[in-house]
Amino acid sequence: MVELIMAEIMDQSPNLTWDDIAGLDFAKMAIKEAVVWPMLRPDIFTGLRRPPKGILLFGPPGTGKTLIGKCVASQSKSTFFSISASSLTSKWIGDGEKMVRALFAVARVHQPSVIFIDEVDSLLTQRSESEHESSRRIKTEFLVQLDGAAISSEERLLIIGATNRPQELDEAARRRFVKRLYIPLPDYQGRLELLKKLMLNEKHIITEDQFVKIAQISDGYSGADIKNLCSEASLEPIRSLNFNDIQTIQASNVRSLTVDDFQKSLTRVRPSVSPNDLLQYIQWDQIYGSGGS
Repeated sequence: MVELIMAEIMDQSPNLTWDDIAGLDFAKMAIKEAVVWPMLRPDIFTGLRRPPKGILLFGPPGTGKTLIGKCVASQSKSTFFSISASSLTSKWIGDGEKMVRALFAVARVHQPSVIFIDEVDSLLTQRSESEHESSRRIKTEFLVQLDGAAISSEERLLIIGATNRPQELDEAARRRFVKRLYIPLPDYQGRLELLKKLMLNEKHIITEDQFVKIAQISDGYSGADIKNLCSEASLEPIRSLNFNDIQTIQASNVRSLTVDDFQKSLTRVRPSVSPNDLLQYIQWDQIYGSGGS
């Protein structure tokens, strides 16, 4: 079991910096306080300043929750575990909770440690009488290991959970994720910054004013939708060629991207997040969140 958990440690840290994440200044600041600063100065962050054990990143799909997790792996200089439900479940009854216990045991040996759980709602949904006994025991073991009677307050462990469905989390799990950060859709400034980052290495003749116009039109698009929009627009110069030309043309002779290509791609790429879903996230953040919206 220890070997299986050791396989989940990310050796190859993604080469990401905080500047690679467009917008989300509040969330980035809160995570720096909880992860980066205590790693640099553990002598200062003691007592009441001790960082939280759990951070929950919630919000609509495609807004950068997993990207923040990758950035933490790159910047925290700690042992980084990337965990999913399949890492901890087993066909044998009793193995699931033992895997959870092994995960925390290995993380304590390799302190300081960060455990990133993508789609955390798949592991820590509401406990009910109708659910299977084995999944209930995994949840219980997770909650005990995260903040139970035998857990020392001196441990330098951080659990980061990312979810699109925060309302399905168990109450006890919600309590253990002390900081609950809403990762919203990018605002106008975030969309503009993201568009410029994505188009940095592409050949284009789009002016600053045209970038501003595209950022204004794409209101309601998530970060993933903006990326799809740029990807769709970048294919327009290829679509304008004849099939015979595609086989022979030099890459340097393909025409530059124009604002018209974006106008066409805006008719093909639609926002993936509905306004009703956004309202649910905002309401949940107002009740339980840490003030991100």
